[in-house]
Amino acid sequence: MRLFEILLVLSCFALLADLLFMKRSAKKIGLGMGIGSGVILVLQLLVEGYRWQLLVVYIMTALFIIIVLLRHSDKMVNLKIGKLLKYSLSSLIVILLVASTLFSVYLPVFDLPKPEGPEKVGTQTFHFTDQNRDEILTEDQTDQRELMVQLWYPTENINNNKRDTLFPNDKEMFKKYIQSFSASLKLPEFVLDYWKYSRTNSYENVEIIPSATPYPVVLLSHGMGTSRVLQASQAENLASHGFIVVTIDHTYSTFATLFPDGSVTGYTTKMTTIDDRKEIGDIWTKDVEFVINEIEKLNSGAIESQFKGKMDLDNVGTMGHSFGGATAFNVTYLDHRIKAGVNMDGSLNEVENRDDINKPFMFIRSGSFEDWLANFENDTNSDDEVTKFLSDELHIMKNVIEHGGNVIYIEGTQHFNFTDLQFYSELVKLSGITGEINGKRGSNIVNQYVLDFFNKQLKGTGGNLIQGPSDIYPEVKFVDPKEL
Repeated sequence: MRLFEILLVLSCFALLADLLFMKRSAKKIGLGMGIGSGVILVLQLLVEGYRWQLLVVYIMTALFIIIVLLRHSDKMVNLKIGKLLKYSLSSLIVILLVASTLFSVYLPVFDLPKPEGPEKVGTQTFHFTDQNRDEILTEDQTDQRELMVQLWYPTENINNNKRDTLFPNDKEMFKKYIQSFSASLKLPEFVLDYWKYSRTNSYENVEIIPSATPYPVVLLSHGMGTSRVLQASQAENLASHGFIVVTIDHTYSTFATLFPDGSVTGYTTKMTTIDDRKEIGDIWTKDVEFVINEIEKLNSGAIESQFKGKMDLDNVGTMGHSFGGATAFNVTYLDHRIKAGVNMDGSLNEVENRDDINKPFMFIRSGSFEDWLANFENDTNSDDEVTKFLSDELHIMKNVIEHGGNVIYIEGTQHFNFTDLQFYSELVKLSGITGEINGKRGSNIVNQYVLDFFNKQLKGTGGNLIQGPSDIYPEVKFVDPKEL
């Protein structure tokens, strides 16, 4: 909870205690509490902003203030009610206040964890249209593939801009964004309204720090049905360590993608078979390749921007979560411009002719990987298409290790520990999509290993963590190729 929210809840309970236990003769105390609570209520609404989780607290605080002030007024009639009714009503009020407070605690206004690098982080968003590719995920044959792309980069923020909000600032755009999210989650819109207060650690449209050498570039893809928003803390952390990170919304495969004209696309991707998976995987792979083309134009000045000459296009990496991780592997294999890649807990979407990858690559899997591997070995059927696909995937992982890459898994994590969803609410853990590990601890581990990998492969420094087990991170287990 935020500061004034905590003070508001405490003042509300204090007012209730005054009504229950203080005598009317304690006039100064009562008036002081009433006025003080009123000031806190106003400050909370003006400084931090209303949110529905505290609705009961707002109502009861306002009601208690009125009653307390009138109670100590000389003209107030002394109404007496029976003890049973008095304490029954009080108990009900306490239950409602506790419930409202718990809603505030478990559905908090969250901020992303601070990046650990020495630099502040700037961010800028671009809208790119691939004029050479038709959009096959819509029925309109005139549609072309459009992508929203966000760059994260080192900055000094010399103008002292305020940190950027995680979701759009514009009220109408935020409303459209939340409408799409809430429809996908099958929730009323007001439930997600408080997301407008959450902030990143980045500053929008600020100047990039000039550097004697250009910055290495990492392209980052989200998982199927999520959004680049859920990978923001990873992008920030890499950028704070001297990388330019490019996050991509893969249109029609996100909860919501917001375009500059105010239009919002939702999730319409259909993927039920292996062939569907390959087809969508091809679209995402071409998305990344197209974005690299656009990045080259930004760097050359063909597209006017502050990034001219700032990117080291000889040191480009790619990474992703889930389906985005599979995309990272695929584009690393296919595109000569990609030097190294990371797949965060993603099953591959293409395994044919992929076993001879000769570039540095790292698979980071969740804690369930060990059990999954054991169950798979005990239940193989070479005639089954899915089983054969998974067997080929394991062969690829083995080949990656034998060519100097890594396959690791993190005990205590589950699939969505590789996203920012774990920061949205502690209730997420109850769903089982994140593991037992503390969310910030899990995020930190992922960030450290990703950073160490790209430092070594794109900067030629570091690489200590990816050499083998570490006492600092005992949760991280390295997979022996003999296990695959």
